[in-house]
Amino acid sequence: LESVIRHISNVRSACELLARRLILHGEDEFALALIANAMTHDQSKFHGVEWLYLRPQMAKNNPDMFMIALETHQSTNEHHPEYWGGLNEMPKIYIAEMVCDWYARSTEMGTGLRGWIKDEATKKYDMSLHGKAYKHIKKFVDILLDPEFKAVPLDEP
Repeated sequence: LESVIRHISNVRSACELLARRLILHGEDEFALALIANAMTHDQSKFHGVEWLYLRPQMAKNNPDMFMIALETHQSTNEHHPEYWGGLNEMPKIYIAEMVCDWYARSTEMGTGLRGWIKDEATKKYDMSLHGKAYKHIKKFVDILLDPEFKAVPLDEP
């Protein structure tokens, strides 16, 4: 229960941050739609097969039911490419929510978001670096994440 609540809270925080920054770019209506989506993010995890089996320990103890729960989650939540039949079919608002979901998960797992997108997501979702979906993802990641630190030359004594 705690990890589901924490994840949803992390996604909401990421959506709120992205929304505030989108408002600064003049995208008020889109930002408000993103916040509205965040208010219902992953609510299905509290019911049925998802509540019973969508947990890491179930992947080990009952992998078949875990996979059914995962497929149920992905096919009933619009922020998953599987809901749309692929990443390229997703509306921009759900791509933004998905990026916030990925950001929350990367924070929870202690992994880098940009690296995961480059190394994993591009393969998992057959994502072209020149496609419209990738351009939306890159834009949202760049807005959401703070700029990377640049190397600063050290003064030599």
